[in-house]
Amino acid sequence: MLAWVGLLWLIEAIDLASNHALDTFGIVPREIGELRDIIPAAFIHFGFDHVAANSVPLLVLGFIAALRGIRRFLGVAFVITLTSGFGVWLVAPAHTNTAGASGVVFGLFGYLLVRGFVDRRPLDIAVGLIIAALYGSILWGVLPTAQGVSWQGHLFGLIGGVAAAFLLRERPEDGLIR
Repeated sequence: MLAWVGLLWLIEAIDLASNHALDTFGIVPREIGELRDIIPAAFIHFGFDHVAANSVPLLVLGFIAALRGIRRFLGVAFVITLTSGFGVWLVAPAHTNTAGASGVVFGLFGYLLVRGFVDRRPLDIAVGLIIAALYGSILWGVLPTAQGVSWQGHLFGLIGGVAAAFLLRERPEDGLIR
């Protein structure tokens, strides 16, 4: 996760040095050619304040999510990124440009919140409850309350995280709850 967050900072430094040339990799809604930007958009930010706001929650939630294995984590991140990006492409206001890792942050939050219930693991349920207590206030971010903030990316990221918990679930083979 340190490498991922470091990459986000490096990309933003390159973006600044190139006079924000990388901002074109954000998602402009409902333009077919923009579908190719769904994955890159999760790595692009509009300034250092933007990347800073995503860094700590991405580090914390990503680290906890990755404890179940890097392969599963990468699958979760992929599902979240696609869901968040496609949701933005589908419903964001016309002529806007959306980018940033906050959809992934909201997705990891949703994933960690429900993973224990889906996998039927008491430890993961406890982790989800702790995550809810620590980060639950971010749920306000799925509402259209702040100008210039992509509530669509947040909402679809959250949906992607919950979907990833179901799509990539692990259940004990013997059927016992652990």
